[in-house]
Amino acid sequence: MPKGGVNAPVEVAHDATPAVDPRLIVQQGGITGYLGEFKRRLGSGELGSLPVILALIIIWAVFGSLDSSFLSAQNLSNLSQQIVGTGMIAIGVVFVLLLGEIDLSVGSVSGLCAAIFAVMNVTHGVNEWVALIAALASGAIVGLIQGLFFAKVGVPAFVVTLAGNLAWNGLMLQVLGASGTVNLSGKDIVSRLYTTIYGQTIVAYAVAAAGVLIYLAGALFDANRRRKADVPYRPPADIALRTIALAVVGFVVAYTLNQYKGLPLALLIFLIFIVVLDFVLRRTAYGRQIFALGGNIEGARRAGLNVSWIRISVFMICSTMAAVGGLFLAAQIQSASQTSGGGNLLMNCIAAAVIGGTSLFGGRGSAWSALLGALVIGSIQSGMNILGVSNAIQFMITGAVLLAAVVIDSLSRRTQKAAGRA
Repeated sequence: MPKGGVNAPVEVAHDATPAVDPRLIVQQGGITGYLGEFKRRLGSGELGSLPVILALIIIWAVFGSLDSSFLSAQNLSNLSQQIVGTGMIAIGVVFVLLLGEIDLSVGSVSGLCAAIFAVMNVTHGVNEWVALIAALASGAIVGLIQGLFFAKVGVPAFVVTLAGNLAWNGLMLQVLGASGTVNLSGKDIVSRLYTTIYGQTIVAYAVAAAGVLIYLAGALFDANRRRKADVPYRPPADIALRTIALAVVGFVVAYTLNQYKGLPLALLIFLIFIVVLDFVLRRTAYGRQIFALGGNIEGARRAGLNVSWIRISVFMICSTMAAVGGLFLAAQIQSASQTSGGGNLLMNCIAAAVIGGTSLFGGRGSAWSALLGALVIGSIQSGMNILGVSNAIQFMITGAVLLAAVVIDSLSRRTQKAAGRA
């Protein structure tokens, strides 16, 4: 007899049916299960990369219908190279945004580091590898300085990096000297990294196959590890479906690139950076600490995380990636000048990270956001250049896309709060 009498409610053992967190993405109901999971995500505001992928499809469809040359192998191949510089900087911006902060100095830092490389290598004849390391180290040092002011002194990141935007731009002008422009030789390491294209057809397909196999091996390893730990894991059908989808995308991209000149080395380096840094964010304790800090700083501090170190290191990563992007941008125009890092570069880099799906409120995003966002912005600029649209219209449309991305992010966050997910 139940304790408390005949009419007392019977206690049910909850151990019999353990609750499964839907965020672990366990698909065991076939197509119905996928549709149910998709509806649940939409209802709870977990849109992920869906909005930016839909936007990219619409952009390509519109420009492709207006001018067939937009979807030509030549234009798409050129686009894949042109987004590398902005995309590299945007990866660093993603790290800072995950903390819920902002870095307004990335444009000036990219120009400064490009100037350091050009002056050392071209003007003073320093070995190209030494000049390259010096440029990257300069970016890291800039991030360290700004991170110290933010994390240790307590100056808001907005103010620190706004001051840095002015200071590093002034230092760049000082480094360049009276000439104001230093032309690259075209044979230096930075230029070769940007201009090299693997024309052999097998190279692009081999890279696509390697990417698919690496993903498949990682997914199987993760599923096996989770199964042994008796926690929810992706079923084989789910892994197979995702692998096939990745293979289709990868080989279509490889085929398209091979229709023009082949696989650009710059694009390959960009993808390697994304994969490595995405692994750092999603598969390491350090990456989880960044997400935790961006989601709830006070909770992270009480959990014993070294908040100051995480903040400083993130700003160092951001400035180092700005240096990498600045070098690719310099290689693209074959010079470092007083205009390096200026114009709308800063806004494009921040916009790429946000449009790609990284939240301005912190705690949500991925390194892949940089690729998706850079593709959206690059596609808009490329399509409008082909159509002969003025820069003024381009700026307005890019601004509208950025605003739309922030609105979607805000609505998504509000929906998640209502659903108890944030």
